[in-house]
Amino acid sequence: MNLTINLIKCSRFSIFHCFCYLFLFHSLHVSAQQQTPDARARETEKKMTDDERFSLIISVIGRVPGIGIEKDPRIPEGVAMSAGYTAGIPRLQIPALQSSDASMGVTNPGYRPDDQGATAMPASILTGASFNPKLAYTQGEALALEARVRGFNILLAGGINLIRDARNGRNYEYYSEDPYATALFGANAVNGIQKQKVISTLKHYTLNSNETNRHWLDAIIDPVAHRESDLLAFQIAIEQSSPGSIMSGYNKVNGVYAGGSNYLLNDILKDTWNYKGWVMSDWGAVPSWDFALKGLDQESGIQLDIMQWGAEAFTDSLKTAYKAGKFPKKRLSEMVVRILRSMYAVGVDDWHDRVAVDVKKHHQIALDVARQGIVLLKNEAILPLDSQKPLKIAVIGGFAHKGVICGTGSGAVLPIGGFVSQINIGGPGVLSNGRTLFLLPSSPMEELKKLMPNASIDFDPGYTIAEAKLAAKNADLVLVFAVRVEGEGYDLTDLALPWGQDALISEISETNANTIVVLETGNASSMPWRNKVKAIVQAWYPGQAGGTAIAEILTGKIDPSGKLPITFPLSLDQTPRPELAGLGTPWGTPTTINYHEGADVGYRWYAKKNLEPMYSFGHGLSYTQFSYSDLKVEGGNSVKASFKVTNTGKTRGADVPQVYLTNASGEIKRHLLGFERVELNPGEQQVITITADPRLLANFNDKIQQWTIKGGNYQIALGRSAQDLVLTNNVKLTARKFGN
Repeated sequence: MNLTINLIKCSRFSIFHCFCYLFLFHSLHVSAQQQTPDARARETEKKMTDDERFSLIISVIGRVPGIGIEKDPRIPEGVAMSAGYTAGIPRLQIPALQSSDASMGVTNPGYRPDDQGATAMPASILTGASFNPKLAYTQGEALALEARVRGFNILLAGGINLIRDARNGRNYEYYSEDPYATALFGANAVNGIQKQKVISTLKHYTLNSNETNRHWLDAIIDPVAHRESDLLAFQIAIEQSSPGSIMSGYNKVNGVYAGGSNYLLNDILKDTWNYKGWVMSDWGAVPSWDFALKGLDQESGIQLDIMQWGAEAFTDSLKTAYKAGKFPKKRLSEMVVRILRSMYAVGVDDWHDRVAVDVKKHHQIALDVARQGIVLLKNEAILPLDSQKPLKIAVIGGFAHKGVICGTGSGAVLPIGGFVSQINIGGPGVLSNGRTLFLLPSSPMEELKKLMPNASIDFDPGYTIAEAKLAAKNADLVLVFAVRVEGEGYDLTDLALPWGQDALISEISETNANTIVVLETGNASSMPWRNKVKAIVQAWYPGQAGGTAIAEILTGKIDPSGKLPITFPLSLDQTPRPELAGLGTPWGTPTTINYHEGADVGYRWYAKKNLEPMYSFGHGLSYTQFSYSDLKVEGGNSVKASFKVTNTGKTRGADVPQVYLTNASGEIKRHLLGFERVELNPGEQQVITITADPRLLANFNDKIQQWTIKGGNYQIALGRSAQDLVLTNNVKLTARKFGN
């Protein structure tokens, strides 16, 4: 407006010069936008003062009364509280950075009392169970939009740690035990988030695979096996998505903290993989300023380092080292350039377009994900329920009359309108605040009533076994909902269900033969009653639309199509570590976990040891049937497999055929090479072609730092799961060395 008025006041000569000036200004702006992110970052960094440089390499956590953190004076008035705030530099058009935990939605653990909530998506492990990476992309876009309307330009998502231990409290935040599947989901999540000009953070690099004493945990692994498993997941995900940031883990790896590991951060991530973004720490994970010399670019939530280690690392301590010449300016500049480069590459400095959140659309996304990720583990001809029959149904336990539960910790999302209820379960040490049962407002029982109008459906809380048996005795069938709260800061002691629920299910199944169990857990469970019940549904933590999805699958409105992204063991004795080191020790006890299984994570371990689990990776039933035929395999430098899938049943449904390597030139192996989710009508068929990433067929050679394929015959199998292999074929591969 003022510019227009000034132009009107100008003479003709002045107007000419004004337009020349505007044209020049516009040209310079366009020129800056057309520069590569690397060039822009280097140019901007040169204009910064040292104080400005240091301000960019920290983030400050917002006010969280629940853990004793008050508002930090470094956060300006009027700025929304968030997981991390980094001051902007207005004179250089550098916006402030604000981050939020967000694997399952934009979280709010007390930061913003006036925030009415966000879309509570299903747990990442449920998304992984869909075997449909496109869902991670769609979720990512939705979460990014919900972040943007709050002014947040960094999402601390997604988590791609491999699920190595069925007791890990944070497994619900991760996608799979398989490195390739994990990478695909992680990459799609990043791409969806960053499409909306919000920086995504892949985490937790690396081997942050258990929560017990995580700040003092030393994860021991063979470096070659590490490259072929957890690091391979990060490598492929980074290649396919270019995340703006990587978050390092709390733990040590082979004796060195992940956030201060020159080998992991510099040698592998930045030099070998040529990663151009920045590495941020996890919150409270920087005990020393010299992590900056080892590849860490930003200290996150620095007040937590005061609580954990007694001091902030990248403020006074780092500045003192800088003045003493122990911390070179070249390294400080590199840290800043990496942060700026990601800001420019993703576009967080270019938020000129306005965004809006379609709450109904995002709810539908949550529902679609839940529908595809819920797994039917067992079905003895009792499901689907006839929605028109006047059945008498007893719904027992799990707060099913109120809602569904979610994981706890930094992944818990306050839904729009709030939780139905939240109960602090408590426990010793860190569990006193960290373990809370959150109920999302999506009642499976109420949704069942909508879909079964002629049925009589009553609820019993499972408060006592005797009382629950009375309800079961008078019903045509029983739906038992069993829940287990899992989350950040602690691991499970075993795989049993808490509060006597295993005993409850066993007694109910003996009272009523038509017992169906719905499990809301973030991990496998022991299921000692599994041979007594007619059906088992693994619902995971299904999000704010979970009750609807569960009811739709129970009644057949939706065909179950989820497949297990992890192996369910018969017992912990089948796993690499029947006893978990550090369990029961005081918080702060140095703990060592030897991941001696190496690259043989999950189903690979079971194949190597010739063990048959309770339910295998990739397992999941449907209400229809599928046949596989015409497996053809081509070799050479990699494997290309094609085959036909036919729906031979009577209803429309979805299937996930899986291609595995089972023998590599005489060596017995079991590696997932690819998969594809396909929806088919009765009688419909589709030809699917899968080309394997050659690294899944290779070994990493540590001496030459390359992947190597041994020439010879390779056996390829097509299966319904890692155990249920239907067709096999052989192919010859060429011996070669490649990649890094």
